Amino acid sequence: MEVRASTLGEVVEAVRAYPRLRPKGGGTKPALSAPREGEVGLNLSGLSGILEYTPEEFVFTAWAGTPIAEVEEALRAHGQYLPFHPPLKGKGATLGGTVAAGLSGPLRHRYGGLRDFLLGVRFVDGEGRVVRGGGKVVKNAAGFPFHRLMVGSLGAFGVMVELSFKVFPYPRATRTLRAKMPSLNEALSALERLRLLPLDLLALDLVPPATLELRLGGFPKSLKARLEGLKALLAQGGAQTEVLEEDGAHWEKVRDLRFLEGSPIWVKVPAKPQEVARLEGLPLGPRRYLDGGEVLYAGTGPEGLEALRRAGLPHLVLKGAEDPLYPPPPEAFFTKLKRALDPRGCFPLG
Repeated sequence: MEVRASTLGEVVEAVRAYPRLRPKGGGTKPALSAPREGEVGLNLSGLSGILEYTPEEFVFTAWAGTPIAEVEEALRAHGQYLPFHPPLKGKGATLGGTVAAGLSGPLRHRYGGLRDFLLGVRFVDGEGRVVRGGGKVVKNAAGFPFHRLMVGSLGAFGVMVELSFKVFPYPRATRTLRAKMPSLNEALSALERLRLLPLDLLALDLVPPATLELRLGGFPKSLKARLEGLKALLAQGGAQTEVLEEDGAHWEKVRDLRFLEGSPIWVKVPAKPQEVARLEGLPLGPRRYLDGGEVLYAGTGPEGLEALRRAGLPHLVLKGAEDPLYPPPPEAFFTKLKRALDPRGCFPLG
């Protein structure tokens, strides 16, 4: 069963009417949004639209069901963007679902992830109360930072209805360099050097078995010299380099996780560069390490998912499994917060 909510009042009414609710936005992460037995789906796709946008202040507020694509179209008209590069934009991802899943894309490498750009949130808790955390402007330190708690919460604490973000100016120009290294070891060594140097890279990804992709942004006149410097640096490790022609289209495919298509299970795994060799030993399918090796998005099957759990590696399933979160959140912290915001257990975790 599914009910729809297009206003704040309808969200409050649904929370008070149904004992078990599972919110859904664009449905791009079905492992998190598909109702289980005994649950009612709460479709928030009608709770959509930008409420406030002040380009000169670099902030906006929108309903939680607003598609990322709609937000980015409005920002682009003023030369601005969301630097945490929310994934699955082209597939219909919404602001609320992105925050609930805690997802950032490949361009988070330069300026940080979703948590760094979320200013405030208004949500309905498990008793139908409307709660606000954070604010709508950058310089705001009033109140308990509930908005930070909602990042990666999987909807366990309440139904987000309104979100406020800060944004940045889009780079004047961008270019992408692909470097094929002789082996995984050389690729990891180069990755570590690139992470430590003050290069201001927009993106730094590792594509197994041994390819690095680097995206630069800035003034057009400076990009050529920066690209040549990177080529020379990578050549020391035996790299074969090329500048990609379709820079923008390429990264749109990456953020939409096109490289996972065809895999029955999609999973996000927190990582570190020093853990890549261990992860590469697991039976995973197509995969990509984003943000200098800090996060892995991989496609796999049941055997790969089981291997992750046997290895004790935390992960979040986006598609293909009904038990998406491993391990469960820390009991001492989660239980107290859950009891305060959702004492009836209206919102399942994962």
